[in-house]
Amino acid sequence: MEARAINKQKLPSRHVTEGPERAPHRSYLYAMGLTREQIHQPLVGVASCWNEAAPCNISLMRQAQAVKKGVAAANGTPREFCTITVTDGIAMGHQGMKASLVSREVIADSVELTMRGHCYDALVGLAGCDKSLPGMMMAMLRLNVPSIFIYGGSILPGNFRGQQVTVQDLFEAVGKYSVGAISGADLDELEMVACPSAGACGAQFTANTMATVSEAIGLALPYSAGAPAPYEIRDRFCTMAGEMVMDLVARNIRPRDIVTRKALENAAAVVAASGGSTNAALHLPAIAHECGIDFDLFDVADVFQRTPYIADLKPGGKYVAKDMFEVGGIPLLMKTLLDHGYMHGDCLTVTGRTIAENLASVKWNPDQVVVYPADKPLSPTGGVVGLKGNLAPEGAIVKVAGMEKDHLVFEGPALCFDSEEACFDAVENRRYEPGCVLVIRYEGPRGGPGMREMLSTTAALYGQGMGNKVALITDGRFSGATRGFCIGHVGPEAAIGGPIALLRDGDIIRIDAINHTIEVKLSDEELAERKKSWTPRSTNYGSGAIWKYAQQVGSARYGAVTQPGGAGEVECYADS
Repeated sequence: MEARAINKQKLPSRHVTEGPERAPHRSYLYAMGLTREQIHQPLVGVASCWNEAAPCNISLMRQAQAVKKGVAAANGTPREFCTITVTDGIAMGHQGMKASLVSREVIADSVELTMRGHCYDALVGLAGCDKSLPGMMMAMLRLNVPSIFIYGGSILPGNFRGQQVTVQDLFEAVGKYSVGAISGADLDELEMVACPSAGACGAQFTANTMATVSEAIGLALPYSAGAPAPYEIRDRFCTMAGEMVMDLVARNIRPRDIVTRKALENAAAVVAASGGSTNAALHLPAIAHECGIDFDLFDVADVFQRTPYIADLKPGGKYVAKDMFEVGGIPLLMKTLLDHGYMHGDCLTVTGRTIAENLASVKWNPDQVVVYPADKPLSPTGGVVGLKGNLAPEGAIVKVAGMEKDHLVFEGPALCFDSEEACFDAVENRRYEPGCVLVIRYEGPRGGPGMREMLSTTAALYGQGMGNKVALITDGRFSGATRGFCIGHVGPEAAIGGPIALLRDGDIIRIDAINHTIEVKLSDEELAERKKSWTPRSTNYGSGAIWKYAQQVGSARYGAVTQPGGAGEVECYADS
């Protein structure tokens, strides 16, 4: 890449590197081995979510070094720092999951504070696990300095007695074990082979869904989000990102030039087309919020409704992220969507070119069966559906990818639980009947607090062979690995007296994913009468980060955000 002249006097780092009054500041930089030339170059934050909590994050330190080489090669000065990650697979099924969504806000906040405090001019952000991806992208949009997102890559699939497996199979195996369908020895063997490498969960769960979003929304380099973590090409993408961010600095191309309403619609389209995680309906409004763009759950659902489901990916399909990368990657998915009118081609990307220009040379691969042509889809509407009705006036979300059409309408009596643990105990001990609608409430953003995912419970149901025989609704969330008729993000949540709080055992609930409705067969008058006797519940969190989150968090409809976002901005960091 040809070096461009960059005027440091217009960059944030001028506040710490330029002029005689900044001599004390420069002395700290000299103490770390920087040269005079490096100090007066643009300072580029290289933010990594590296930790030793899980395989999703373990390769990020290595990849950050490759980014730094690219920045240096393009006459920038990289400054590496880390932020936290809470890994959902480890946090799942216990109180630790209440930290997961909270971590998205902490990641965005901590990256913002590090960048602000040290006056960095640009950002390359590396993330590996579920909430770290949207958290990093939210920080980029909040700061609005030239930025490129890097996904750490997916894990390779495991092999269990000749069958390709992921961690989803292991969660479902717990349910099989509970009904004697597999032995303890089988479970022990499976757990040792399900996750064979570094990388995030390999199917189209939340991490790979948001990685797909990163390319479609324009913040990641083409093909970069699809390559598995162990592949050597990941380091080449990282080096290129380091070089390219310097080009963005020179051209003053910023994240808010890239993430427009059209770009958000492109992001929602690839979620629907790939049968992605319902969590995208939470993260896309939160990303939009940072730009001051109104784009809520219903806007996401509108895109889902008009987009075909075309990628045969787990958990609803057959293949994993590695398989899609090897047959053409995310650009192959985007190309067929663009060619058939399901994406906006005029959106700018971090390459400095538009989506259409990036995809111009992508050829359809007829010798693969992972991605279907958009005019010959697996299903004419997306793999994720929005719902609304008297049980969810602020909306709800369900993944229908892989479900048969005759399973998309469900009616049955409610069986209510006021926590995930209570429901899981009932499922594990078979204290429920086929045909019921399991209700898990007080697990929303404020009521949880933290809006936990329910994979342990939903996977246990599937493992017991009951995935198509019951439905489950919650004001909490579901993992991208969840399958079956499971409805999340029901709003308003129970903690603020939403209709889900007023349900009683035996109330008849009807869920219609064809007509996008979710109703309880109660009159408005009956619901109003029950509301009179409802009282708020306290949580077990009276202090600390989770308590603080509960005081600030808003509705899931708008992304469960904790601050005013772009609409409340007085001065953007990049212009300060």
